[in-house]
Amino acid sequence: MAVDLELAPKTKRPAGGACCEPVVHPDVDRDRAVRMAEVAKALGDPIRLQLVDVLRRHAGEVCVCELVPLFDLSQPTVSHHLKVLRDAGIVGSERRGLWAYYYVVPEALEEVSGWLAR
Repeated sequence: MAVDLELAPKTKRPAGGACCEPVVHPDVDRDRAVRMAEVAKALGDPIRLQLVDVLRRHAGEVCVCELVPLFDLSQPTVSHHLKVLRDAGIVGSERRGLWAYYYVVPEALEEVSGWLAR
């Protein structure tokens, strides 16, 4: 059985013109997207993800000296990962003498997890 199709001649759209209208628009404004991307990027490393997991499950302040034995890394490397997390606002710290104590900032994770859950 043959089907007759009506073919229209090709027309060229103007340079830079859209081929179609977007179906969905972003629901996240640019500033919030930048903030959540910083958090996601900081969590994109397996060691940092594990550090946040330990801090989250501890639900209190943890000395960096307690974190170092959990990983096959030097203390400066663990401290570097904690600095990245701190710069992203995921963890906070408090200095006590020679040691720093770290804790999770719940609001930082709530924003991303709330958006992902929608």
